[in-house]
Amino acid sequence: MARLCLTLEYDGTDFAGFQIQPNGRSVQAVLEAAVFEVTREERRVFPAGRTDSGVHARGQVAHLDSTTRLAPAELARALNAVLPRDMAVLALREVAPDFDARRDALAKTYSYRILNRAEPSPLRARFSLHLRGALDTAAMGEAAKALLGTHDFSAFRGAPGGAPEDERPRRSLERLDVETRGDEVVLVAEGRSFLRHMVRNIAGTLIEVGQGRRRAADVAAVLASRDRARAGPTAAAHALCLESVRYR
Repeated sequence: MARLCLTLEYDGTDFAGFQIQPNGRSVQAVLEAAVFEVTREERRVFPAGRTDSGVHARGQVAHLDSTTRLAPAELARALNAVLPRDMAVLALREVAPDFDARRDALAKTYSYRILNRAEPSPLRARFSLHLRGALDTAAMGEAAKALLGTHDFSAFRGAPGGAPEDERPRRSLERLDVETRGDEVVLVAEGRSFLRHMVRNIAGTLIEVGQGRRRAADVAAVLASRDRARAGPTAAAHALCLESVRYR
């Protein structure tokens, strides 16, 4: 038995999230079906993090155990031959038997892309949020500084039916940048773990700052309030992407 580590890329548009769903197409189910088709083994795939419905990944990491005789490179090619067009295995390697994609992750990096121009882009519509009015990126960057470090992020937590009672709301945000890349404004967030919808709720709040609907200085008070109602709306899922997962 070998433990294998996979790096995955997927377009989340037509997925109901990573985790297996009773009534929806999931990344996990599609990947496990491909593993079975290639190896004839029923194996559970464990991700570094569970992306929500509609969220993309450029560098998701997952692990699974297998007794296949295929070399890692051969297995990767075989999986890509049977996976649908909206998912691919970018890398596959054998790792230590105790490697855990989620527990061993030091940090995850997410990007939130905003197309900030008058005209929409059909080619980028699946991967960016289109906002016509010019955003004040300087104010957004100033507001973002208040969220860096370790805090109770209850004000930016969201989950259907409320957050799980055993979920601790303290998280550490190592990076929160507001970058201008041509006609796009890109929010880059990095931390070891995130609360459900946390990045999208932060994005929704910073967008309001960029639109002049709230002051940059108010974001610190929103964080301190621990009140979800004080923060901005949950930004659309399709503009969020898990860029990478960092390990030792």
